[in-house]
Amino acid sequence: MARIVLVFGHPRQDSLNAALRDRAAASLRDAGHHVDVLDLGAIGFTPAMTPAERAAYHTPTPVIDPVVAAHAALVKRADALLFVYPTWWSGLPAVVKGWLDRLMVPSVAFSFDDDNRLVPGLRNVRLIGGISTYGSPWRYQQLVGDNGRRILHRTLRTMCARRCRRRWLALYTLDTRTREECAAFVDRAGRAVVRWAAAL
Repeated sequence: MARIVLVFGHPRQDSLNAALRDRAAASLRDAGHHVDVLDLGAIGFTPAMTPAERAAYHTPTPVIDPVVAAHAALVKRADALLFVYPTWWSGLPAVVKGWLDRLMVPSVAFSFDDDNRLVPGLRNVRLIGGISTYGSPWRYQQLVGDNGRRILHRTLRTMCARRCRRRWLALYTLDTRTREECAAFVDRAGRAVVRWAAAL
């Protein structure tokens, strides 16, 4: 059984992304995995780092918010991080980017050794997965760089296990999709996350 933290970044509970969140969590639980869902919009997570948090950043206790501390404790025990969000402006929604800003700090995501070299702090994480919807086509995302995916699969991955796997599932040109196509994508997501977790 794997411990999976699912980070959800859409403000509406009646969205396609919410359906993807629910299917992914249910499919993983049905397969015997433990899933903690962090619905950032539902809990009113504040994305902006506060002045006090920035002042604490390089201190021995950089996490000073109890919500952030609770999330950090879950992430430090997780085998996998799964992100479900819409790609807006070719990147992460503000609440997901802010979650990374406030959570992935020294003593959580990394530390420094005696030679001031970065030491990964999330070596427990062996998989980073993402499920995202895009209004634009695949070719456009390749041109602009698909920044959300790059942050998760390149930057965040450097803080994780040496052989941390990366998995991605995307639905492009969302605005022109039929209900049937969206439903099929939800089904596909449910099957995909179970495959991803089985490889842990």
